[in-house]
Amino acid sequence: MPVIQVRKDPSALTLTLTAELSAPLERAWQLLADPRKLERWWGPPSYPATVEEHDLTPGGRVSYYMTGPEGDQPRGWWRVLTVDPPWSLEVEDGFADAEGAPDPNMPSTTMRFSLEEAAPGKTLMTTVTTFPSLEAMERLVAMGMEEGIRLAAGQMDEVLEEAA
Repeated sequence: MPVIQVRKDPSALTLTLTAELSAPLERAWQLLADPRKLERWWGPPSYPATVEEHDLTPGGRVSYYMTGPEGDQPRGWWRVLTVDPPWSLEVEDGFADAEGAPDPNMPSTTMRFSLEEAAPGKTLMTTVTTFPSLEAMERLVAMGMEEGIRLAAGQMDEVLEEAA
Protein backbone atom coordinates (compact mmCIF):
# COMPACT_ATOMS: atom_id res chain seq x y z
CA MET A 1 0.00 0.00 0.00
CA PRO A 2 1.47 3.36 -1.00
CA VAL A 3 0.13 5.28 2.03
CA ILE A 4 2.97 6.17 4.37
CA GLN A 5 1.09 8.34 6.83
CA VAL A 6 -2.24 10.03 7.58
CA ARG A 7 -1.98 12.82 10.13
CA LYS A 8 -4.76 14.91 11.67
CA ASP A 9 -3.88 18.30 13.10
CA PRO A 10 -6.98 19.87 14.66
CA SER A 11 -5.06 23.02 15.67
CA ALA A 12 -4.14 23.65 12.00
CA LEU A 13 -7.50 22.27 10.74
CA THR A 14 -5.68 19.87 8.42
CA LEU A 15 -5.66 16.21 7.47
CA THR A 16 -2.46 15.25 5.64
CA LEU A 17 -1.97 12.06 3.65
CA THR A 18 1.48 11.10 2.39
CA ALA A 19 1.91 8.33 -0.17
CA GLU A 20 4.94 6.97 -1.99
CA LEU A 21 3.95 5.91 -5.49
CA SER A 22 5.76 3.36 -7.62
CA ALA A 23 5.89 5.57 -10.70
CA PRO A 24 7.90 8.49 -12.06
CA LEU A 25 6.51 11.98 -11.53
CA GLU A 26 4.84 12.43 -14.94
CA ARG A 27 3.02 9.10 -14.70
CA ALA A 28 1.95 9.77 -11.08
CA TRP A 29 0.54 13.14 -12.21
CA GLN A 30 -1.84 11.24 -14.50
CA LEU A 31 -3.68 9.99 -11.40
CA LEU A 32 -5.10 13.52 -11.25
CA ALA A 33 -4.88 14.67 -14.86
CA ASP A 34 -6.58 11.69 -16.53
CA PRO A 35 -10.25 11.41 -15.51
CA ARG A 36 -10.31 7.64 -16.20
CA LYS A 37 -7.37 7.13 -13.82
CA LEU A 38 -8.82 9.53 -11.23
CA GLU A 39 -12.08 7.63 -11.07
CA ARG A 40 -10.19 4.37 -10.46
CA TRP A 41 -8.90 5.58 -7.09
CA TRP A 42 -10.98 8.59 -6.05
CA GLY A 43 -13.19 6.98 -3.46
CA PRO A 44 -12.82 3.87 -1.34
CA PRO A 45 -13.00 0.49 -3.12
CA SER A 46 -16.65 -0.01 -2.14
CA TYR A 47 -17.59 3.41 -3.64
CA PRO A 48 -15.98 3.66 -7.10
CA ALA A 49 -16.15 7.08 -8.74
CA THR A 50 -17.45 8.12 -12.13
CA VAL A 51 -16.03 11.44 -13.35
CA GLU A 52 -18.54 13.41 -15.41
CA GLU A 53 -16.66 16.68 -15.91
CA HIS A 54 -12.89 17.19 -15.69
CA ASP A 55 -11.36 20.61 -16.38
CA LEU A 56 -8.02 21.05 -14.60
CA THR A 57 -7.56 24.73 -15.38
CA PRO A 58 -7.82 27.52 -12.79
CA GLY A 59 -11.54 28.12 -12.29
CA GLY A 60 -12.30 24.75 -13.91
CA ARG A 61 -14.57 22.14 -12.44
CA VAL A 62 -14.42 18.42 -11.78
CA SER A 63 -17.74 16.73 -11.04
CA TYR A 64 -18.23 13.12 -10.09
CA TYR A 65 -20.41 10.65 -8.30
CA MET A 66 -19.58 7.50 -6.38
CA THR A 67 -21.68 4.36 -6.56
CA GLY A 68 -22.08 2.52 -3.27
CA PRO A 69 -22.71 -1.17 -2.73
CA GLU A 70 -26.44 -0.51 -2.30
CA GLY A 71 -26.62 1.58 -5.48
CA ASP A 72 -26.58 4.96 -3.71
CA GLN A 73 -24.76 7.67 -5.66
CA PRO A 74 -23.33 10.47 -3.52
CA ARG A 75 -22.06 13.35 -5.66
CA GLY A 76 -19.09 15.66 -5.30
CA TRP A 77 -17.27 18.49 -7.05
CA TRP A 78 -13.95 20.25 -7.23
CA ARG A 79 -13.36 23.87 -8.16
CA VAL A 80 -9.79 24.15 -9.44
CA LEU A 81 -7.87 26.92 -7.67
CA THR A 82 -4.33 26.39 -8.96
CA VAL A 83 -2.62 23.84 -11.17
CA ASP A 84 1.10 23.41 -11.88
CA PRO A 85 1.58 20.12 -13.77
CA PRO A 86 3.12 17.79 -12.74
CA TRP A 87 3.91 19.33 -9.36
CA SER A 88 0.68 20.47 -7.74
CA LEU A 89 -3.06 20.87 -7.88
CA GLU A 90 -5.20 22.81 -5.42
CA VAL A 91 -8.97 22.48 -5.40
CA GLU A 92 -11.98 23.37 -3.34
CA ASP A 93 -13.69 20.02 -2.68
CA GLY A 94 -17.32 19.61 -1.73
CA PHE A 95 -20.45 17.53 -1.67
CA ALA A 96 -23.13 18.00 -4.31
CA ASP A 97 -26.88 17.53 -4.43
CA ALA A 98 -28.64 15.15 -6.85
CA GLU A 99 -28.27 17.68 -9.70
CA GLY A 100 -24.55 18.16 -9.06
CA ALA A 101 -24.83 21.63 -7.47
CA PRO A 102 -22.81 22.31 -4.30
CA ASP A 103 -24.70 21.11 -1.22
CA PRO A 104 -25.08 24.15 1.07
CA ASN A 105 -25.70 21.87 4.07
CA MET A 106 -22.24 20.31 3.86
CA PRO A 107 -18.86 21.96 4.45
CA SER A 108 -16.33 22.20 1.64
CA THR A 109 -12.58 21.86 2.12
CA THR A 110 -9.45 22.94 0.29
CA MET A 111 -7.22 20.12 -0.94
CA ARG A 112 -3.66 20.59 -2.15
CA PHE A 113 -1.98 17.70 -3.95
CA SER A 114 1.82 18.10 -4.11
CA LEU A 115 4.05 15.70 -6.03
CA GLU A 116 7.82 15.38 -5.90
CA GLU A 117 10.35 12.86 -7.12
CA ALA A 118 11.31 10.67 -4.15
CA ALA A 119 13.81 8.41 -5.94
CA PRO A 120 14.23 7.21 -9.51
CA GLY A 121 10.85 5.80 -10.53
CA LYS A 122 9.19 6.86 -7.24
CA THR A 123 6.96 9.86 -6.50
CA LEU A 124 5.94 11.27 -3.14
CA MET A 125 2.38 12.64 -3.15
CA THR A 126 1.26 14.74 -0.22
CA THR A 127 -2.38 15.70 0.05
CA VAL A 128 -3.27 18.38 2.58
CA THR A 129 -6.96 18.87 3.26
CA THR A 130 -7.77 22.11 5.08
CA PHE A 131 -11.12 22.47 6.83
CA PRO A 132 -13.00 25.75 7.32
CA SER A 133 -13.56 25.06 11.04
CA LEU A 134 -12.96 22.48 13.76
CA GLU A 135 -16.68 21.63 13.64
CA ALA A 136 -16.44 20.91 9.90
CA MET A 137 -13.33 18.80 10.44
CA GLU A 138 -14.96 16.77 13.21
CA ARG A 139 -18.12 16.30 11.13
CA LEU A 140 -16.30 15.03 8.03
CA VAL A 141 -13.92 12.80 9.99
CA ALA A 142 -16.94 11.32 11.85
CA MET A 143 -18.47 10.55 8.42
CA GLY A 144 -15.41 8.40 7.63
CA MET A 145 -13.26 10.82 5.63
CA GLU A 146 -9.96 9.79 7.24
CA GLU A 147 -10.45 6.07 6.57
CA GLY A 148 -11.98 6.79 3.16
CA ILE A 149 -8.98 8.81 1.97
CA ARG A 150 -6.60 6.12 3.26
CA LEU A 151 -8.51 3.38 1.39
CA ALA A 152 -8.83 5.51 -1.76
CA ALA A 153 -5.12 6.36 -1.89
CA GLY A 154 -4.32 2.70 -1.24
CA GLN A 155 -5.56 1.97 -4.79
CA MET A 156 -3.12 4.32 -6.56
CA ASP A 157 -0.28 1.85 -7.17
CA GLU A 158 -2.67 -0.64 -8.77
CA VAL A 159 -3.88 2.05 -11.18
CA LEU A 160 -0.28 3.03 -11.95
CA GLU A 161 0.76 -0.59 -12.58
CA GLU A 162 -2.03 -0.98 -15.13
CA ALA A 163 -0.92 2.25 -16.83
CA ALA A 164 2.71 1.12 -17.11
